[in-house]
Amino acid sequence: MSLDIEDRKTVGKDLLKIEEGYPIGMPVCRSLGEGLLECRSNIKHGIARVIFCLSGTQMIALNGSIKKTQQTPRQEIELALKRKWEMGL
Repeated sequence: MSLDIEDRKTVGKDLLKIEEGYPIGMPVCRSLGEGLLECRSNIKHGIARVIFCLSGTQMIALNGSIKKTQQTPRQEIELALKRKWEMGL
């Protein structure tokens, strides 16, 4: 599912909040462990999640999805970890 322009702006603003104010906590950002963090954005169809990691002063987005369950699915975390590993982080 792709996001419309308003939802993309909402996600972008939340990522910017994290970038400018890190560390920032819930409801916008939380740790998933293993060096992964999650940005949570309220959009029209639920909650968008962007899993990211930090490398020095860089924020690296690894995976994104629309929330369908209470917890972040393990397969979404595994995919983000795989991408993190592939980048040598």
